[in-house]
Amino acid sequence: MSPPNLRELRALAERLADTARPIIRGYFRADAQLTFKADQSPVTAADTEAEAAMRAVIETAQPDHGILGEEQAGVREDADYLWVLDPIDGTKNFASGSYQFGTLIALVHQGRPVIGVIDQPILDERWIGITGEATQFNGESASTRGCATLRDAWMYSTTPAMFDGANEARFKNLSGSVKHALFGTDCYGYGLLASGHTDIICEAQMNPWDYMAHIPIIEGAGGIITDWSGAPLTLKSDGTVLAAGDADIHAAAVQALNG
Repeated sequence: MSPPNLRELRALAERLADTARPIIRGYFRADAQLTFKADQSPVTAADTEAEAAMRAVIETAQPDHGILGEEQAGVREDADYLWVLDPIDGTKNFASGSYQFGTLIALVHQGRPVIGVIDQPILDERWIGITGEATQFNGESASTRGCATLRDAWMYSTTPAMFDGANEARFKNLSGSVKHALFGTDCYGYGLLASGHTDIICEAQMNPWDYMAHIPIIEGAGGIITDWSGAPLTLKSDGTVLAAGDADIHAAAVQALNG
């Protein structure tokens, strides 16, 4: 992919976020028309309408690209370029009036995410990561922070409920080793990590639309993001995600999870 094309596709990624913003804002702390899927996970009109609007933009701008989203069936998933969309990552937070949610947009080229966006429409905050470039937060460079030891680290996860079976014990080993283990941020925590406000994100039971956008953002800010074994994340990963601000703290976290 040539740099001019990558810039063009970045502009499209931002247009997708701009398309979703007014829809989501219109439902925030209003009648979001909350319903529940078969697995009892919540969905609102904002989720479905924002994803449909983003899909329509892609179909017009890049009709040969694939689309994988949370709320509708995938199309052309074997295309060289695949857009991975989560219109509202953190629907429970959104539906309860909390700002700790965001729109996630990733562009995956031949299996590797090359563009990632976290957009927080209520706070007007946007992180953009592009492979080979420094991550930007609202137009300024973002960077992770260093952390001397695991005992000094602050860690976020979405909810303790995402850790069950063998993963529950593994997570407890890590959470018991850090300074503070906090919950509730969904995708917003990854933005905080990229901007140097926290040190580790540890999650499980994640789908590709939950994590693909974070990869260029975290890496472009100087951090590392993998599965719990330390392997690169792909569309077929096992659903575990571990992000950290630097290589040393990431290695220590991997050891705690697998020790």
